[in-house]
Amino acid sequence: MFEKTWNKTGRVYGPKRIFGNMIVYLLLVIITIPILVGYAWLVIATFSHRTEGLLPKNVAGNIGGWTLQNWGFVTNPHIWQMTLNSFIIAISMVIGVGSISSLAGYALSRMNFIGRRGFLSMTIVLHAFPSVTLLISIFFVLRFITNIPGIGSVLGYNTAGGIALVMISLDLPLGIWLMKGFFDNVSWDTEQSALIDGASRLRIWWEIILPQIKPGLAALAIFTFLTGWSAYLVPATFTIGTQMANLPVYLNQLQGDTALTNWNIVAAVGLFQLVPVLMFFIFSQKLLLNIYSGGVKGGV
Repeated sequence: MFEKTWNKTGRVYGPKRIFGNMIVYLLLVIITIPILVGYAWLVIATFSHRTEGLLPKNVAGNIGGWTLQNWGFVTNPHIWQMTLNSFIIAISMVIGVGSISSLAGYALSRMNFIGRRGFLSMTIVLHAFPSVTLLISIFFVLRFITNIPGIGSVLGYNTAGGIALVMISLDLPLGIWLMKGFFDNVSWDTEQSALIDGASRLRIWWEIILPQIKPGLAALAIFTFLTGWSAYLVPATFTIGTQMANLPVYLNQLQGDTALTNWNIVAAVGLFQLVPVLMFFIFSQKLLLNIYSGGVKGGV
């Protein structure tokens, strides 16, 4: 029934290999169906009055009832202010975590100094603490920064800069270890030649090492952007009102305890927030996969 077939590389595929591939593909289809159904409901719900399963229903309960009413929030100027706050937090995290982690990761990977091993251990310990356990201490730090003239209005309490500062500090331990892993995989030959020629460590880091770990930098930038874009706990705790809130905080405000929740509007806001994330994943899938080539080999 099944004959042996050859692919372009000349490898033979027999019945066992064909059945094995079929089982793998079947499992992948079964796993992805719930995800696809969820995204399908999200899109249908945003353009309908209400839904029953995947069927859009109008006010009378009949199939149909397509509407743009759920997207009326885009005319609210506050939504664009919150979108801007989300971008400020996310972009600040990309720049802050990327620059500090790459410098610290290079030093930990290439230099042998007193306290290096202890510093690496402490970064892991700091990453083990969930952010919810640090909220009170973070509040006192932000309140102290708020009282500093010229800086408090930018990096203090109830500012996008202050939220970005907190998010950067929480993500630095993982970023440092990730960058150290990529630096560990870079050959010493070119760096040693540059040192013999008299190049400084900073110049070597900028002109020789960083160009070789672009996939790692891109992967770190993508993950930090997604973390900042979807941050909820820290912005919800250290912001007051809608002026400094971000999109996840606004999304949570749509779900009240005393009034009925319009899940179609919630779905519309969720889809609005999801668009940049989908764009990142679509255009950076290969870069995301490259994170595993270096981030798992960062030994002490």
